[in-house]
Amino acid sequence: MHPSLRTAICDSLEIDFPILQAGMGYVARAELAAAVSESGALGMLGASTMTPEELREQIREVRKRTARPFGVDILFAKSPRREDGKLAYTGAVNAQIEVVFEERVPVLVSGLGDPGPFVAEAHDLGIQVLALTGNTKNALRLEASGVDAVIAQGYEGGGHTGRVGTMSLLPAVLDAVSVPVLAAGGLADGRGLAAVIAMGGLGAWMGTRFVATREAWGHDAYKNGIVRADDEGTIRTRCFSGKPARMLRNKTTEAWEAPELAATIQPFPHQFKQIQRWLGEDAYLAGRRDGKVEVGSCAAGQSAGLITDVPSASDVAARIAAEASLCLERLSGGA
Repeated sequence: MHPSLRTAICDSLEIDFPILQAGMGYVARAELAAAVSESGALGMLGASTMTPEELREQIREVRKRTARPFGVDILFAKSPRREDGKLAYTGAVNAQIEVVFEERVPVLVSGLGDPGPFVAEAHDLGIQVLALTGNTKNALRLEASGVDAVIAQGYEGGGHTGRVGTMSLLPAVLDAVSVPVLAAGGLADGRGLAAVIAMGGLGAWMGTRFVATREAWGHDAYKNGIVRADDEGTIRTRCFSGKPARMLRNKTTEAWEAPELAATIQPFPHQFKQIQRWLGEDAYLAGRRDGKVEVGSCAAGQSAGLITDVPSASDVAARIAAEASLCLERLSGGA
């Protein structure tokens, strides 16, 4: 492995190479997280669709499968109420955080929102906190909150994502903050990881590539939908959650592009209930569990155009590390 792949984030997270698997809702469960961590990368559980009891069960299942570090990705949804002018979160978020703290999960990631009010307690428990950002303004806010690293996620990314492309966002965030910076969005192979490192980033956060693996909890139709998608096969839409999220294009995303429906979209997280009423079923379960890719919510980034197979998660991690190592060797004047 090229020495440049051993970045500072590897030492701080105790992983072998700087690949972090995103905590995709419904998809990132114990089997996937454990397989990724066991490979030497960092596996994540996606807490957003789990009850506290389910989250605790999944955390303990990961620990049965691997002794390597792993993390939990939480969407920090704000409560409509504020307490003493400070951020307040929904009851579900508070309950998930309580489980993470009680179980002493090594890494907590904010896939959405500012985890600031919880950072000090996390650090007291020996838990590292990372957070995703889609612009430099939020990167600075997250740095001020005390997070250990920020993940600059570009417009290309699957799921909830911002308005700035990765190639512009990463250097801007690197220039803006002093904490470690990783990148996400449009990254699915070793070339992307090598590019991140060449630009000064410490690693890559990858979601779509790990959805299309055997261990991912999801219907084969969803995984194969990613394989079939080209670089224009996704769309950024608010129709499923109320916040902009990149999904596989389908009949539902097309319908909600119409002005009369688009105007009715509710703010996060209330749109979840509205889209469920409109479809007559849970959009996330329809797409990810049941394989109804023509109507359900199937998060995927533009990197889907680079994905052509559904291998094991360990094969994916090893392949990315090997390809990145070769790219970096060429950049440094090797063969």
